[in-house]
Amino acid sequence: MGTRSSRLESVVIEMLEFYKDKKIFITGHTGFKGSWLTQILLLAGAEVTGYSLQPPTEPSLFKVSNLESRIHSIIGDVRDLESLKNAFYEASPDIAFHLAAQPIVRDSYKNPHYTYETNVMGTVNFLECVRESNTIKSVVNITTDKVYENKEWEWGYRENEPLNGYDPYSNSKSCSELVTQSYKNSFFLNSNTRVSTARAGNVIGGGDFANDRIIPDCIRAAIKQESIIVRNPHSIRPYQHVLEPLNAYLLIAEKQYNDKKFEGYYNVGPDEQDCVETGKLTDLFCEKWGQGLSWINQYDGGPHEANFLKLDCSKVKRTFDWKPRWNIQDAIEKTVEWTKVYLANGDIPSIMDKQIKEFYLCQENRG
Repeated sequence: MGTRSSRLESVVIEMLEFYKDKKIFITGHTGFKGSWLTQILLLAGAEVTGYSLQPPTEPSLFKVSNLESRIHSIIGDVRDLESLKNAFYEASPDIAFHLAAQPIVRDSYKNPHYTYETNVMGTVNFLECVRESNTIKSVVNITTDKVYENKEWEWGYRENEPLNGYDPYSNSKSCSELVTQSYKNSFFLNSNTRVSTARAGNVIGGGDFANDRIIPDCIRAAIKQESIIVRNPHSIRPYQHVLEPLNAYLLIAEKQYNDKKFEGYYNVGPDEQDCVETGKLTDLFCEKWGQGLSWINQYDGGPHEANFLKLDCSKVKRTFDWKPRWNIQDAIEKTVEWTKVYLANGDIPSIMDKQIKEFYLCQENRG
């Protein structure tokens, strides 16, 4: 066991050696993806500064993993330009990841103004800080697979497809992409700052406590020993474990840091066989959870959401030799494993570290 543990440690060190001692700035670090990204970077030996609102859920992954005591965490709003500038100036980062967003489609219908303010002007403010920085060299803006004009095609959308999200959330992220393109063309074209965007599909994993997401809904129902309510079991989404896109973001940031030719716009999603119906995803969760868990189809007449959505990820695969490592069954299994540790009041940083190390060992073995 000791030998295998040492091997896991060495794999993480080798795969993430680039980030050791780098100064990293993350907006949205208190969110689900931001917390996992922070945990990876701490394992890599990076110096992390996070800027975000208070955690968006209670409980939250950020709090249960005790990240606040292990990084420089600043509670602030990306809509507040001066506050963000001060945080950026103090951190003097080498690399920045922009994750701060209002991320829920249904919430964007309830409060479109806040959604656009956060997702569009928040991006403008972030890029203003980048523009004025004397230290930053590599930037990744994280958007979504929903930025594309969705025609319910059977094939995946490519990076050169029209950007025109339907609902306020998706559209605001399309705008975030366009803002990033404008800043690149206007200010960074001939500079030493390299900027990319990453358009990721639906992520799952331990520690997602959000409302109106299928896996957190499954977990809440399982805890209460109730049937899971599925609003749209036939919708198809590119589900993937949260470590998959985070690995891609880290790879993009590293490669463009070393060579400006790698900056660009990248889709990040699972292989086609893991783009599954929500009903199939729920079946897998019930199987992995056990205890006779089941679900029922109960459409609630909610607002418009896309039924069919896939990404063509050939560009990121071709450019960086990136590929998914955990299939949808693996992703569900890891989510259930994390959740059962959490429900048993177990060591959350340890289970996160364990899964990160297993992910990178899997990457090495399959590579």
